[in-house]
Amino acid sequence: MTDAQPRLDSGHESEGKPAAIIAWALYILSIPSANLLVIVGLIVAYAGRGTATGLARAHIEAQIVLFWSVFWWTLGLWIVVAISTLLSTILIGIPFLLLALLLLFILHIWFTVKAVLGLINLLSDKAP
Repeated sequence: MTDAQPRLDSGHESEGKPAAIIAWALYILSIPSANLLVIVGLIVAYAGRGTATGLARAHIEAQIVLFWSVFWWTLGLWIVVAISTLLSTILIGIPFLLLALLLLFILHIWFTVKAVLGLINLLSDKAP
């Protein structure tokens, strides 16, 4: 094997990089896909986690942490939306409803930006 060809044998420092790239790309495409591809990206990250090493492993771990943190924040904000919607019948919930919806929008934008930066860092061989 010449030095110009990539090493695909086990234990190479970039093992797992394709899975990390695919997961970041699926995370980026989550908004246009109504968040369906983010689940696929999470599955790819978990599948690639066992064999990934080095920098790719760090990115896969970051992808998993990013998903679960955004998942729990989204769930909490949707609970606030539901409660605020009920309270809107007596007009007290409207400001909370608007705030929760704004925070959901900001959270999804932040998730997408974080995924784009993660992909750029991975392609540049930088830590997540």
